[in-house]
Amino acid sequence: MIRLPEPAVTPLRGGPIARWGVLGPGGIAEDWVSALHRHTDQRVVAVASRSADRSEAFAARHGIPRHYEGHEALLQDPDVDVVYISAPHAQHHPLALAAIEAGKHVLIEKPIALNVAQAEEIARAARAAGVFAMEAMWSRYLPQSDLIAQLLAAGELGDVRLATAHLGWQWRYDLADRNFDPAAGGGVMIDAGVYSLWFAHSVLGAASTVSARGALAPTGVETEAVILLEHESGAHAAVSASCTVTTPGLAAVYGSSGSIRFESSFVFPAELRITVRSDEAHWRDRSGLTGRDGLAWQATALAAYIAEGRTESPVHSLDDSVAVMRTLDEARRQIGSL
Repeated sequence: MIRLPEPAVTPLRGGPIARWGVLGPGGIAEDWVSALHRHTDQRVVAVASRSADRSEAFAARHGIPRHYEGHEALLQDPDVDVVYISAPHAQHHPLALAAIEAGKHVLIEKPIALNVAQAEEIARAARAAGVFAMEAMWSRYLPQSDLIAQLLAAGELGDVRLATAHLGWQWRYDLADRNFDPAAGGGVMIDAGVYSLWFAHSVLGAASTVSARGALAPTGVETEAVILLEHESGAHAAVSASCTVTTPGLAAVYGSSGSIRFESSFVFPAELRITVRSDEAHWRDRSGLTGRDGLAWQATALAAYIAEGRTESPVHSLDDSVAVMRTLDEARRQIGSL
């Protein structure tokens, strides 16, 4: 019988509390703030948008005491400890640098930047300023991800040789949609493919060789990508991303002694099937959180890290973010979208 470890995640309640400011009150920010306020002790105290009306309406919906027009006022607010940057992709880099310069800790919505050069600049700036900076790769903070990390660290799967991750969300082609605008950070890789690449990286580390094929929209951004990654150990990962079809979002890890297979999307709180030699176990997230409610986990983890005096995440560091972005850039270059 397989004895599965308990996930070692920061409790959603009862721990250190940060005071949050939100830059970019869009769709992901709606879900993120809702998850925080429903499931954690964390509190958003300010929100800013280029539109005063938009920030005021967002604040009213979520019970946020202060709202600003433009990011400068929020960054000068002494009651804001951490800035959550949830603006569109192209704004991640400049807003992160502005927040860091203002001395604020930052949680930067994934992807951390548009390319590896921007990601490296954010990492350098945060380290020079001594502030905490983290990419919001929220799936890494779900209980299932810690369980997988523990099983791999204990060698339960033996020699890990293969990881797979396939994610697809169908989008309707629309020239006015930023997802199809190269200048706005469009393309399926930077939106969905970053999850698949992160999963492979979390299992096998940085890739040494990248081989990618895909398809492009008329605007030049990629709509499909199939990527083979090779690692120094000789292990491989096969990942894909698509905005032309919707997939179940399944992922798996295979080793010489066993496997871990997702039975629901690896992005959200999930169910796993774990095999070690002749034994098999079923595991599912029992936190009660489903879908994007899982966004809450990364916020409590970040608050705890800051309280511990850290300046980076111990499970998804700035170096990890840079490495994933480097792989993403190479895949897009081969596909022809970069």
